[in-house]
Amino acid sequence: MKPIEFRQIGIIHSPFKNPAGTPIQPAGAMGVEGKVEVFSDYQEGLEDLAGFSHIFIIYYFHLAKKTTLKVKPFLDDQRHGVFATRAPTRPNPIGLSVVRLIKIDNGNLYIQDIDVVDKTPLLDIKPYVPDFDVRAVIKIGWLESKSKRVTKTSADERFTR
Repeated sequence: MKPIEFRQIGIIHSPFKNPAGTPIQPAGAMGVEGKVEVFSDYQEGLEDLAGFSHIFIIYYFHLAKKTTLKVKPFLDDQRHGVFATRAPTRPNPIGLSVVRLIKIDNGNLYIQDIDVVDKTPLLDIKPYVPDFDVRAVIKIGWLESKSKRVTKTSADERFTR
């Protein structure tokens, strides 16, 4: 199989300088402001994005330690398969967050609800479209009794290099 390569298209700026203390999901970062700096070679791709109130930002977990297939996530004391969690120590350490897009100015996206460590490499941006992205949820596995704690839970150093 041929290797897969990604290009960094920008950098995410946030008030969170270290993983410890960073919200673990955008729901725990409501109102937190950040900026996505899109490199000049990719700014043409921002055309028409300002018409969306929310976007997905896709990024590289550059501070995650080696891949682990069983993890103890932030919201539980039990170990789970990494694919049943949002932990960063994945075979492909790629993160995904839905954030509010406030404005775009000179290749910079001003956002809110950011749950990402400062200087995280940006891989992609996609518009959030409720008709495409919202589904009726029937079950949420082991998170059933734990997900409400997301707004009160911050990261620690357990997944960093």
